[in-house]
Amino acid sequence: MQDQPRKTLGRPAKPARSTNAASGNAHGSTARAGSTSRDSNKPQVEFETVEVKTDSLAFSLVGAAQAVAYVLEGTALPQALTRVFTQTNPLPQARGAIQDIAYRTMRQVGRVDALLKIMTNKTPEPALLYSLLCCALTLLVGNEGDEEKAYEEFVVVDQAVNAATSSPHMVFAKGMVNAVLRRYLREKDELLKLVMKQPAAAWNYPQWWVDQCKAAYPQDWQAILSCGNHAPPLTLRVNQRASTVAAYLELLASQQIGASQIGPFAVRLDRPMPVLNIPGFEAGVVSVQDAAAQLAAPLLDVQAGMRVLDACAAPGGKTGHLLELADIELTAVDTDPARIQRIHENLARLKLFATIKEGDATRNNWWDSQPYDRILADVPCTASGVVRRHPDSRWLRRKTDAAQLAALSARILDNLWRMLKPGGKMLMVTCSIWPLESEAQAAAFATRNGAERLDAPGQLLPIMGNTSESNNEHDGLFYALFQKPLQN
Repeated sequence: MQDQPRKTLGRPAKPARSTNAASGNAHGSTARAGSTSRDSNKPQVEFETVEVKTDSLAFSLVGAAQAVAYVLEGTALPQALTRVFTQTNPLPQARGAIQDIAYRTMRQVGRVDALLKIMTNKTPEPALLYSLLCCALTLLVGNEGDEEKAYEEFVVVDQAVNAATSSPHMVFAKGMVNAVLRRYLREKDELLKLVMKQPAAAWNYPQWWVDQCKAAYPQDWQAILSCGNHAPPLTLRVNQRASTVAAYLELLASQQIGASQIGPFAVRLDRPMPVLNIPGFEAGVVSVQDAAAQLAAPLLDVQAGMRVLDACAAPGGKTGHLLELADIELTAVDTDPARIQRIHENLARLKLFATIKEGDATRNNWWDSQPYDRILADVPCTASGVVRRHPDSRWLRRKTDAAQLAALSARILDNLWRMLKPGGKMLMVTCSIWPLESEAQAAAFATRNGAERLDAPGQLLPIMGNTSESNNEHDGLFYALFQKPLQN
């Protein structure tokens, strides 16, 4: 099968690429996949509305549709939303609604696109109109895990028509928007029965992604794909230099915020909330970090006085955790200046210090030639294990990306290995579920370099179950821990 991840969506686009050699952080790699070379590409129309209230669902639908249009042209969703927010400067409530609708839509694009193919003679144009219909249909169809739909059906139809009417680029199609949405409501059982026969619509992933997941995990593929279609939990890491999990849970309880402990430093909130509203966040008491990502720093077993390298460090979540655990001499390296700024901001909030360098992890021109006791290598990958946090990535990635990124990661690992002291430990981390980027990569690296593999979790699968079970509350990360022989 030809690898064209957005062909399913009915909109032509160039393939996504990730070329940042030293930026393999789980959250960052997805964001760069579609934006490295195409942020300058403009959609057919820009955000523009007339005579629509900024606190209305219609306004939020147009904003979300514009963000989705940007994504379908190759821009990652966080960057797409930033562009929309810059253009519109929405009020906080509208900003939240735009973001929520856009994320919901990216989790349902496969299904709503299939519905549109049945209900329209050709792909609606311009791109903004197509995306508006995708957003409105998503709200009518609903998302997996939703106890109830976000908006009443009649409200969605009415406001979608208002959204089309408010835009000079869509006003000609207001009748079509009304007709399509009302037809869906009249015939939804029959229409859904038809489209659910198509794997891309049934699972909301490109066909190649479904096939690849099925081949890699024949017992768990359905649970993995389903997990990616749910909104992720909000998990916090308690800074042991500032508090304890028990004390922080008491603080949350005093403010009527439900939460539970799901790891040594991990607290999951019962309901997500804006980051700046999280008690203790601005003071550095807690950081937002998935439970699986919180395993990295303890696995390295850092001790006071050690020289430690965090390669591919941005945005600095694991950097901060390492510094919270011990008084170490830590160097954080990344190639992206904008993301390096995030490291500075995170460490400033935590009141911690590291030497932060801009550098390419495939090279050593930034290295001071002094070997490290510990190295954290969070290598570039497709981010297929964090797709529930980055639902756009499934449409931005190509089947061939895993092989290309695995080759890049192999160069990084071999280069970093030369910087490790004999007897030192290096931890390889990826946020991928594809074996080519995880276990196959680790095995090949160990063979090439004569590295001893130590105990580590290996592949963690993102499978949902009983939410009270901590092992179901993490992303799909992979860990391999290596020790360098004392004698070469």
